[in-house]
Amino acid sequence: MSDQGQPAPLLEAHGIVKVLGVGAAEVKALKGVNLDLIPGELTLMMGPSGSGKTTLLSILGCILSPTEGSLTIAGNSTAGLGPEGLADIRRKHVGFVFQAYNLVPTLTAMENVMLALDLRGASLADQPQLAYEALKAVGLGHRVNASPSKMSGGEKQRVAIARALAGSPSVIMADEPTAALDSENGKQVMALLSEVAKDVRRAVLVVTHDHRTLSYADRLVRIEDGKIVGRSRRRMKEGKSAGAAFDSGSH
Repeated sequence: MSDQGQPAPLLEAHGIVKVLGVGAAEVKALKGVNLDLIPGELTLMMGPSGSGKTTLLSILGCILSPTEGSLTIAGNSTAGLGPEGLADIRRKHVGFVFQAYNLVPTLTAMENVMLALDLRGASLADQPQLAYEALKAVGLGHRVNASPSKMSGGEKQRVAIARALAGSPSVIMADEPTAALDSENGKQVMALLSEVAKDVRRAVLVVTHDHRTLSYADRLVRIEDGKIVGRSRRRMKEGKSAGAAFDSGSH
């Protein structure tokens, strides 16, 4: 438990440094980032373009290795792992939601989710039921046979969330999940991610520029120039509402 009585983090990143390029083109994209993700919480990460958000998300999601620092997800350290080892942790413990949905256009909603389950090692016999349950959980139980071309942007993002949830990963990471959506669909997607984050076996990280997402967060982390420059936690007495405020200086 932390000093605030929180459960142990599902993700722990300490001293994360990432150097991109070589020689005169070398850039230190991340400069010693520390970040924990707590189960049962939705953490919002905000920062300007070029602040290092995408690079950090790629490292936390085991797509890139840090130049320096340590990362542990659900008790699994990434220290010394190559691409295959990182991919194994990613498949088992991380679910991604992307701005552009990244659905396979020739597959139905159910088949898109089943593809993720297959990558995570679910048996062929279990995949249809697990995929249906994931789609039902995001309100798309009636759209299992629809192809992406027949879906709205909001529905596509819900399929993407179902795909991320399939196989019960420890951490859900969403990269600008509302950027391609109108206001109403954006609210629905954030409400869904907020609901997903209530599961005490899971942590959710949303990287965004969209200030309309603030009301759905339990914690806000601000990143600038490759460094975390601010952390704040929602005042518990106010709950998640548009007017709720954050207390600065929290872990």
